[in-house]
Amino acid sequence: MTESELDSRHQTHALALADQSGAVPTSAEARSKRRIAVLEEELEMMKQDRGTKQRKTTYYVAQGRAIRRMVALYTNLDDLIAKNDRRYEEQELELDSTGEQDRLQRGYILLAQVLPWLHEKFAELDIDDCKDMKKKASDFNYEAFRALKRGADAARGNDTSTLKDLVAAWLNEGFHPSRLLSSDDKQSRGFIHDVCGKLLCPAEWDWGDDKVKAGIRDRMSDYIVSENSWPLFLYEGYKVNADNLEQGLFKSKILVQAFKAIFTSPSSAKEADGDGNGADVLENHRRARRQLTHVKVKTCVCFALSSVSSWRTVDGDFDYEAFWNHVVDFFEDVPGPVTQRRVNDLLEWWTRKVFGKSHREDLTPEVVSRMSVTTLAGQRRALEDAAFDSD
Repeated sequence: MTESELDSRHQTHALALADQSGAVPTSAEARSKRRIAVLEEELEMMKQDRGTKQRKTTYYVAQGRAIRRMVALYTNLDDLIAKNDRRYEEQELELDSTGEQDRLQRGYILLAQVLPWLHEKFAELDIDDCKDMKKKASDFNYEAFRALKRGADAARGNDTSTLKDLVAAWLNEGFHPSRLLSSDDKQSRGFIHDVCGKLLCPAEWDWGDDKVKAGIRDRMSDYIVSENSWPLFLYEGYKVNADNLEQGLFKSKILVQAFKAIFTSPSSAKEADGDGNGADVLENHRRARRQLTHVKVKTCVCFALSSVSSWRTVDGDFDYEAFWNHVVDFFEDVPGPVTQRRVNDLLEWWTRKVFGKSHREDLTPEVVSRMSVTTLAGQRRALEDAAFDSD
């Protein structure tokens, strides 16, 4: 590089004198680059903030699914919280509660068990916090609460859609009907289909009786199908003992398949005949009991078997919400300790069917001492001691 070129380059990058305003002249290109760099940095920060917020929202939406799946199929989150508040006030006033209020309160207790952080959050809120949650949509507590409700509202629709397809495949495979069920056609289900009709038939009637079948299909007054009957699909082997209606109740294969499809994975539903493989059974035991006590699977299977194309609370003479309450009361509103033991046995049966049976609690130190790992460790020590003694 020549001397003149060096002088020219030096002059180009030399510090220019400030003008009258005190500003030091800079090139337009440099100023533009710096502005672009600042804007890119701000944009990246905004993306990160949105990503963090989106991840948090996704988390709370997923948490909200537990409300419909494990707590209450119909009661919304606001009502559960309000019922608990009123229950606490009524308790202080020593007022009697109704059966419906008791059921809702049990639902809130389960909510506090499933989402303990939510109960703690609302227990700590003061008046100003509550006002902020109502006024500011940007408040994180408010956003989290809305995300929970969105998750709760979406869970029922997603699960019924999943079971609509799967139930058709299970029935085709298990019953081999002359008229196969289509996964995308609900109109051909219900009582007009022989297999679906049999599974939806009330336990007190015999679907094989042509008079019963015709009476149900024609909706005659002597054959009203309502939530006051246990449908056949709830029973083990789809058979009923009229002298003991509790025998085999809630032990049907299709219930196990539906439960696994929703709570574990659709592929796990293929293994409904045997017990679970024991994976994470200790960790999942308490969670499984909560799910099974309040599981909405019975209601969703009933809907999947029906010919109703969209979810509704009442289908003809059948009230799904009342049916849900009957299922919950079966597990929770027991007449005494003898019945409670049978319910506990049923829940244990479900835990084994879904998660398998673990014997880790039987691994006492005495049992472990006889196993090969412990035995080998002792043999190695013995060989080491013998070598030391020989030296």
